[in-house]
Amino acid sequence: GREFLSFQPVSNPVVPDVGGHAFVKNPIDAFILKRLLDQGLQPAPPADPRTLIRRLYMNLIGVPPTPEQVDAYLSDSSPRSTQKLIDQLLHSPAYGERWGRHWLDVARYADSNGLDENLAFGNAWRYRDYVIRAFNEDKPYNQFLIEQLAGDEIENPTQASIAATGYFRLGQWDDEPVDRLKAKYDDLDDIVATTSQTMLGLTVNCARCHDHKIDPIPQADYYKMVSFF
Repeated sequence: GREFLSFQPVSNPVVPDVGGHAFVKNPIDAFILKRLLDQGLQPAPPADPRTLIRRLYMNLIGVPPTPEQVDAYLSDSSPRSTQKLIDQLLHSPAYGERWGRHWLDVARYADSNGLDENLAFGNAWRYRDYVIRAFNEDKPYNQFLIEQLAGDEIENPTQASIAATGYFRLGQWDDEPVDRLKAKYDDLDDIVATTSQTMLGLTVNCARCHDHKIDPIPQADYYKMVSFF
């Protein structure tokens, strides 16, 4: 239970030998096929073109194709018709809207602070749009994280990197706390919890009250993160 995958050094695993099966178009396919064969299963047959275009649209941009888009794809007899469609969808602004939603969910994005009065965050949309553009621009993941954590502290901050720090203002904020000091540390705890779970894959916030029972995080490390934020 302590052999965390995230702590293991990066390695190149041996690609399984599956005997030149036609299903294998790249090394990842070999791992999938090996697992299927181990379970006595065979890959599903290729999807027909009408099913395939629907899957591509739903997966990449989250909406089904129009009848006109289906007809255009079915009438394209070129060998790269599917690759052209995939490239087109990946370059669509809707791609970032579809996939950016997953990051917005884990970053606890909302347009208001929740709780009793649920006051609007008037500029939260700037962070939302930053995330969408980051996906559409294929921004490197390390840069994506750095800009959210310290976009105003990097060497040459930009409007985008500063908007990224809206990450810290998301989540629930009690604007009328009974205990102001406790509310401050509840807010910091929310940032620690979100950052550790989203970016580190660890539930560091459990160590707010005691050394963690599962993740290898002592209470001292929790408060080091609190002091950083």
